[in-house]
Amino acid sequence: MRFEILTLFPEFFRSPLSTSLLGKGIDRGLVEVAVTDIRDFATGVHREADDAPYGGGEGMVMKAEPVVAAIEAAAERAPRAWRVILSPRGRALSQDVARELAAREAVIIVCGRYEGVDERVRSFVDDELSIGDYVLAGGEAAALVVIDAVSRLLPGFIGNPESLAEESFQEGLLEYPQFTRPETFRGARVPEVLLSGDHAAIRRWRRKERLRTTRIRRPELLERVTLSAEDRRLLAEIEREERSPDEAPPRDRTK
Repeated sequence: MRFEILTLFPEFFRSPLSTSLLGKGIDRGLVEVAVTDIRDFATGVHREADDAPYGGGEGMVMKAEPVVAAIEAAAERAPRAWRVILSPRGRALSQDVARELAAREAVIIVCGRYEGVDERVRSFVDDELSIGDYVLAGGEAAALVVIDAVSRLLPGFIGNPESLAEESFQEGLLEYPQFTRPETFRGARVPEVLLSGDHAAIRRWRRKERLRTTRIRRPELLERVTLSAEDRRLLAEIEREERSPDEAPPRDRTK
């Protein structure tokens, strides 16, 4: 899969694209990432890619001409690419959206800066995405989030593809707590069930903890997933434990 990143700060991507799984995926040819400096398409001696907003106001706005020229150049390199601009106004990035993008042959990502991008640029893209309800200095960090979320869904990118099945949001639920050695750390023990070797009991415990964590931290997610009969029984158990804390098994502290 190919990503075309259009930015005013190409140096932002040097280290992240060379480390960890993403760096390995690029080295193995599973992912291609091209980073283009939008200023290369700006005209004039100073290659200005931004200007003061019409109507007055604080800050600067990225100009339409260099941004659109950069998009069109990227589209020539990747004719079937899906064109995305990162914006607080965009639809929220989710696991489902990441899967949509992973099915694409290529994605062009426009990184905004300053007070934003000239509105006329939006007629040259297919999609707008936001990674959350907060403000960043620019779209570069958000672009890395998109690339990371999408790349790990590509065949062969993750060493053990089965590990994807139980990650947070893969089924619409948060992930269960994870533990490793030592068995006891500063008085907090690993839950006994995980040491039992009883795979059926471990599977049930993990499912229950996924439901419990989701119910506590992101209850709205439970309204979006299809719950099995077993899930409903486990949720009923969790509710009984919350009503009668003295009868519930002691909870081990997690990380």
